[in-house]
Amino acid sequence: MSETVNQIASAFETWKLEDEKFEKGNGSAGTRARKALQEIAKLAKSRRAEISESKNARKAEKVAS
Repeated sequence: MSETVNQIASAFETWKLEDEKFEKGNGSAGTRARKALQEIAKLAKSRRAEISESKNARKAEKVAS
């Protein structure tokens, strides 16, 4: 797996933990949960770019062959 995928998984686990705390009434955990969600969004955008780059490279290899 790529490093980005590992980072997304880690951010997701952080979000789950903080969201559970928030649902139990911890307001500060809500801020941390939102921060983790923002990180996931940023990482997802990065992973999308990685996938597109890889896909285009594969396509270029086929054309070159």
